[in-house]
Amino acid sequence: MKKLFLFMVVAILAIPSFQAQEFFRMGAKAGVNFANLVGDTEGAEMRTSFHLGLVGEIPMSDQFYFGPEVLYSSQGAEFSDGEFDGALKLDYIQVPLMARYYIAEGFSIEAGPQIGFLISSEVEIDGISVDADEIMKGFDYGVNFGLGYKLTSGIFVQGRYNLGLANVFETEDMENEKVKNSVIQFSLGYMF
Repeated sequence: MKKLFLFMVVAILAIPSFQAQEFFRMGAKAGVNFANLVGDTEGAEMRTSFHLGLVGEIPMSDQFYFGPEVLYSSQGAEFSDGEFDGALKLDYIQVPLMARYYIAEGFSIEAGPQIGFLISSEVEIDGISVDADEIMKGFDYGVNFGLGYKLTSGIFVQGRYNLGLANVFETEDMENEKVKNSVIQFSLGYMF
């Protein structure tokens, strides 16, 4: 985790030199997550949460761009069976590596892989929270698909679906069960 943090700090400090060369544009975005767990799970319901972070855009051609991002993303799911209400809260540092293709002025389609590092996990049942780090995997990966629209002023909106490909549980009891993240994101951002 310390190496990841150090890498992120160095990358952020290096961004101004890239921007000065008109090679790299940087921005920030924030938005809402509609997260759930899919696969071998029963009773999981969508959890509304948020994401925020830094985005970049590197031109590869007039219409094709590489868009690396570093996001804090709150995910998980909610559960209810009539007797109790609960939630599994999973907080990640996500690193999407998006390929963005502008099909018309300002309008883009995007897709790409994503890796995630779990920084916090807890189970909350009827208002009581318990740390869940021992049963959760610390690493996640998946693929993203989405659409975006960027104004000439630098303001942009995005809609994206993140399909998790890794099992989120670490324990041997859950080894044969495949439970994965599934997140719909809507973002508002600004490219500097």
